[in-house]
Amino acid sequence: MLVSPSGPTRPDRVARGIELLTGWGLRPVLAPHAYARHGYLAGADELRAADLNAAFADPDVRGVLCTRGGYGAQRVVDAIDMAAVRRDPKVVTGFSDITALQLALWRGARLATVHGPGVAWLDSRTPPVSAQSLRSALMTTEPVVVKRSEGEQTAPVLVPGTATGVLLGGNLSLVASSVGTPDMPDLTGAILLVEDVQEAPYRVDRMLTHLRRAGVLAGLAGVAVGQFTDCADDWAVGVSEVLADRLGDLGVPVLGGLPIGHGAGQLTVPVGTLATVDATAGILTVSPGVT
Repeated sequence: MLVSPSGPTRPDRVARGIELLTGWGLRPVLAPHAYARHGYLAGADELRAADLNAAFADPDVRGVLCTRGGYGAQRVVDAIDMAAVRRDPKVVTGFSDITALQLALWRGARLATVHGPGVAWLDSRTPPVSAQSLRSALMTTEPVVVKRSEGEQTAPVLVPGTATGVLLGGNLSLVASSVGTPDMPDLTGAILLVEDVQEAPYRVDRMLTHLRRAGVLAGLAGVAVGQFTDCADDWAVGVSEVLADRLGDLGVPVLGGLPIGHGAGQLTVPVGTLATVDATAGILTVSPGVT
């Protein structure tokens, strides 16, 4: 079932996503309010929550795929029927603002989810390599392997070493916004995944400093740094410098340059499963999110 828990989506892009999913042998069904709109939200809160709960309760639905991010998932996560999620776990896919939903599902049901493109598909940003990555994460039980790319802006963010832990996180803004809520996970022994879009370096600094001061990074096993897309301003400090400064002294391996996030060629990874970050070799290996 295709749902829109955050911002309003574009039917033309969703049509392209449906074409892809159908080609994989899947049977995508639009949630009743998937195309709703209420300002910057994909319909009123009660409609978005109703679509999520309908998907989680329907035994014929095996996957809940978000059309896009935007904003709004945090407004509905407290209305999710977690008992239904626990009774019949399903794969849930999305990224960006959907990080709020994924953190809530981890808290309420210990549900591993999938950090990957929305169904509102844009071929110029998510080419065939992105489609194949999403398909593999959804439809196989093979480990997901993502290699550091020298061409990624965050490639210089690197602290050598190897660590293993549950991969948690996603969009940095949503992780930071979860501090003080029930959905902020205990990151002790975890691998933290971070990525973001259109956040100036000083704002990335502010969010990471907030996480540090809140103590949530103190027990990390490692950090996986994805794409920080369009994160620049007029100051002579780049986002990679900020990431290296705020993450480089945590005493754990840090692997940047991972094509995970809002950039071109976005790859898919499960979150909530065991992962190994080998910063020395430049490889993130993640256990499957489906069985």
